[in-house]
Amino acid sequence: MRTGVSDELMTEEDTLLTTGEVAKLLGVSRQHVVDLCDRGDLEYVTTGSHRRIRRAEVERVRWGSARMSAEQRRTWLLAVAVAGKLAVYPGPTLELARDNLRALQERHPRGQAARVLAGWEKALDGPLDAVLTLLTSPTQRAREMRGHAPFAGVLSDGEREAVLRAAR
Repeated sequence: MRTGVSDELMTEEDTLLTTGEVAKLLGVSRQHVVDLCDRGDLEYVTTGSHRRIRRAEVERVRWGSARMSAEQRRTWLLAVAVAGKLAVYPGPTLELARDNLRALQERHPRGQAARVLAGWEKALDGPLDAVLTLLTSPTQRAREMRGHAPFAGVLSDGEREAVLRAAR
């Protein structure tokens, strides 16, 4: 596969991957990778009619391009704990999240919060792996989404306190 870079100068980060290969690396569906590309969360190039993603871009999305603040790290750790509950108890966890989402949408009918909540609504109606990715991804979009996550009450007070202690 030609990238415009001579093969001798091409590094591993320059390697172009298919959407299927990226899906395996990220642990998500191929369709989710296509959705990430379409939303602009994952940069890609086209070869013919196919998307190709540089390995460096996959790593950027996988690990985040910027360090998290202390608050973002606490929020992320709580979201990872929620993701664990969601993986074990998807039905009840999604039901609680949808109930919370309706209440949040009533309180935030406009503005940035309303847009983020609409994103959660779409995610909750989609595949489970997309929700798990939003909860655990270090990308900027996922960080913004977690700021208005509808998962209050999923963790017990003891679980929440244990996560916050671990974050210190």
